[in-house]
Amino acid sequence: MKNILIPTDFSENSWNAIEYALNFFEQHSCNFYLLHVNTISSLITNDVGYAPTQDIIEETLVKPSKVQLKKVLKRISTLPLKANHRFFTLTDYNFFIESIRKHVGEKNIDLIVIGTKGATGLKKLIIGSNAASVITRVQCTTLVVPENATFVKPKEIAFPTDFSTFYSSGLLNPVLRILDLIKASIRVLHINKRDYKLNDDQQRNKAYLEDFFSHHNHSFHFLTNKDIEAAIQCFVESRDIDLIVMVAKNLNYFQRILFNPLVEEITYHTDIPFLVLHE
Repeated sequence: MKNILIPTDFSENSWNAIEYALNFFEQHSCNFYLLHVNTISSLITNDVGYAPTQDIIEETLVKPSKVQLKKVLKRISTLPLKANHRFFTLTDYNFFIESIRKHVGEKNIDLIVIGTKGATGLKKLIIGSNAASVITRVQCTTLVVPENATFVKPKEIAFPTDFSTFYSSGLLNPVLRILDLIKASIRVLHINKRDYKLNDDQQRNKAYLEDFFSHHNHSFHFLTNKDIEAAIQCFVESRDIDLIVMVAKNLNYFQRILFNPLVEEITYHTDIPFLVLHE
């Protein structure tokens, strides 16, 4: 039984993440934990300089959240339900990341699924602040579902890497489970700004990945491009990629992809989910 945590703010964007997760794990036995987090700071105004009482928290935060979560469950009930799916609701008032960490530990969460909506205007962000905080600060494998993502059973999964880091089997096992679950192919992608040969460490790490994925449909691809974003854009479009896998320890390598404030020309991030792996 897989335990999946889905934070929700009751927006259509977070509903899209819920719907995507239910479809993704259609054939898998899952406990889905729907979590809404309020912050006590939302109760403290400029006119009130004291901490709210427990009664105030209950009336203004907890009860309304429970009502909204019941509405989400009712909406889920209108979907084709699976006998192997169970649903639980959680409401909390805390710092968002602290709450996520707490429930990940208490509920033995295997995966977080979170929706994200990029900002509008000149400074478009690929992922929202909550999703960005989760993938960088919570040690749990996370599936990020963009606002325009529509579920299609993934057939092609991209795994960008610079081969400079050794990935343990424990880190990569979630990818194997997904490959087994949906019978997809994995495409290992190396992008470099200039044409050069892999060094000895990179060769060893590449060989390890080749062995690790040997029982699944896989291939290696090498692109030379000064613009990492453009290279991935081209690869995603040419291969009809349905899911992008990244490793949290390599997020520095992907900072421009994930957190670039000017991404008007990059379109895949609005409809292609990505999976961030943690040790």
